[in-house]
Amino acid sequence: MRAIKPITADDDTLRAHLSDAEAPALLMTVAHLTGDLSILRDDLRPNGWLFLPQGGLTDEQQDHARELALNALRRLREGAAVPRLDRRTLRRVTSWAMGGDTEDLLPLLEQEVILPGEDPKEPDWRLDQEAPGRDARVVVIGAGLSGLLAAHRLNQAGVPVVVYEKNADLGGTWFENHYPGCRVDVPSHLYSYSFATRTDWPDHFCKHDELLSYLRDFAKQHGLLDLIRFNSEIRAAHWDEAAGQWRLTADTPDGPRTEQCTVLVSAVGQLNRPHVPQFPGSEEFAGPAFHSARWDHRVDLTGKRVAVIGTGASAFQFIPEVAKQASHLTVLQRTPPWLRPTPHYHDAVPVGVQWLYEHLPYYAAWQRFWLLAPGLRGVLEGWVVDPDYPPSERAVSALNDQLRATLTAYLESQLTDRPDLLPLVLPRYPVGAKRVLRDNGRWLATLKSDHVRLVTAAVDRLTPDGVRDADGELHPADVIIYGTGFRASQFLTPMTVTGRDGVDLHEYWNGDARAYLGLTVPGFPNLFCLYGPNTNLSGQGGSIIYFSECGVTYLVDAVRRLVQGGHRAMEVRPEVFREFNTWVDEANAQRAWGFSNVSSWFVNAAGRTAQNWPFPAQDYWRRTRAVDPADYELR
Repeated sequence: MRAIKPITADDDTLRAHLSDAEAPALLMTVAHLTGDLSILRDDLRPNGWLFLPQGGLTDEQQDHARELALNALRRLREGAAVPRLDRRTLRRVTSWAMGGDTEDLLPLLEQEVILPGEDPKEPDWRLDQEAPGRDARVVVIGAGLSGLLAAHRLNQAGVPVVVYEKNADLGGTWFENHYPGCRVDVPSHLYSYSFATRTDWPDHFCKHDELLSYLRDFAKQHGLLDLIRFNSEIRAAHWDEAAGQWRLTADTPDGPRTEQCTVLVSAVGQLNRPHVPQFPGSEEFAGPAFHSARWDHRVDLTGKRVAVIGTGASAFQFIPEVAKQASHLTVLQRTPPWLRPTPHYHDAVPVGVQWLYEHLPYYAAWQRFWLLAPGLRGVLEGWVVDPDYPPSERAVSALNDQLRATLTAYLESQLTDRPDLLPLVLPRYPVGAKRVLRDNGRWLATLKSDHVRLVTAAVDRLTPDGVRDADGELHPADVIIYGTGFRASQFLTPMTVTGRDGVDLHEYWNGDARAYLGLTVPGFPNLFCLYGPNTNLSGQGGSIIYFSECGVTYLVDAVRRLVQGGHRAMEVRPEVFREFNTWVDEANAQRAWGFSNVSSWFVNAAGRTAQNWPFPAQDYWRRTRAVDPADYELR
């Protein structure tokens, strides 16, 4: 039991705050704090959590939920003692919310539904206790979300660690991407480390500078800044079998530097190298041209004719901002995205919700669970191919077809005044075959503007004056902006990585990267990749931070096993590697992105999905909780 801070607000003030709350999360919080689980009634159960605000509850249901919450808060107003979250309550509350028994998820959820400051994933060992005097130095490449987390966990375990970061600041992709409109498309309250949540996010989907500030604060608070060498890029890594060490070469502000370590961690991610297509005539264009990830803020777009090539996730965010400045905007689209209705996508977090985060214990934890839950159950099911449906380029299952109908109706509802646009923006591929983008109506409103034109003909070439399409039409432009994504399948480029017996990693992969659990590769001892092959999420699990936490847990346990057993090297067994990748490949082929022929960064040049994890997110959590020594050769 713990005493909560007394709630002194009067009924009218409480009602005002509760009117802003997410009703399902509110009901879960109150049921937990009061111990009155009868509040979780079947007639108040959410029924549309995937695409509908407030879990699809009607206004009447929401009002009733808030009245129940008000009655409970009255009882708490004098500072009542409330129970800690036990496993029985956790199971009962989460089962109600998810519409099915969550017993199998409880070990995972016990690490997620926690109070700020709690850290159940903290390493339970230290190097000086497990192996006093053992050399176990780790080098992490990249100070983004995954690299910072790895450094923090290793530091907690007392393992010497240094981070090499090629940029002048930390943050990775959130440092490099600063285009207008740049923001997360995962809810802010979920896009954070589970043990270091921030409850005062100003927006539901925060802008990049807010996330960058969060990462800087995290690094400062946990003493990570002294571990990072900025403006320093690892160019080559070579495994020295005799020494059991990685030999590294780095470019630093002071010139080339050599380095060595016992364990090498790549945290460079998948979305760190922009893809700029080389169209004929690219060198002939007379005006400025740049990629969204290398935004040139010196270029004033006011009154300019702008051509944007690509309509991926980044372009979806910056095109409405460019349209506010340009005199004419041409949007050259290869394939349209499916849009997920998110009315609050650009909204600030209401004052009432901020109050609840501050004054109502566990509301932040239950709201975070509410945001995480669809990724644990609900999203992936819509992407799975049903061979008996039968699957087609329209839909891969009955559920997938239902999603198509829902999202098609959403598009149609916004284009009653412009039916001519519907054939241009309605995707011809199954929902989930490409990334589904969050939308609050701004995208189609921009495309309907008089000075904006959507072009679906392919780009043929660039000219000094603009872009010529495959139909022969010239689209005049003063500025060209590439929204063409990243070279997601080219893992660890441009580094040269040489493993045991002189094997080059990129030659080994031959353009088709694979790793066991996305982490380790045969022939490359003591090398671990975070956000490596087949660890990208397509909706399941909330955010990539979830997978990073899983991968880092596994990494830290691998280091423990190395030092505890007095081993020099650990290397995944080839048969384990092959069996795992066969399992992943077979499943990916039965997902919307693997079935469809649509062009997508989910599929590499070899025609294989080297990016996505095709299973429920909890499957990855289970497999990365600890290293199985039988999977490895330990020398």
